[in-house]
Amino acid sequence: MLELQKGIAHIIIEIIEYVPNAVVSKTIIKKTTGNVTATSMAIGEELGEKTCPFDTYVQIIDGTAEVTIDDNKIALKLGQGIIIPAHSKHSFNANEQFKMITTVIKSGYEN
Repeated sequence: MLELQKGIAHIIIEIIEYVPNAVVSKTIIKKTTGNVTATSMAIGEELGEKTCPFDTYVQIIDGTAEVTIDDNKIALKLGQGIIIPAHSKHSFNANEQFKMITTVIKSGYEN
């Protein structure tokens, strides 16, 4: 199944499990206009630097994450979120295990 089942309540933190020495992602919803993804990162893992042509909203749903945006390191705690601006260099580091929800909106850039 590419997406979570529609019309069914989900416990957001249980959508994705931790796997030792791994980064795991699960698509919640994926459309041509954007997507929502749940990701878990085991302690010591990292998502290397990349850029995205769209704004990306990240919210931490478990643990604490370190996100670097254009060489600025930010610690995000449970419940906190941040907008990663389009075309910004960014990466994630798991000094402790954490889970996050990532939302990318691909429309609205026409203006």
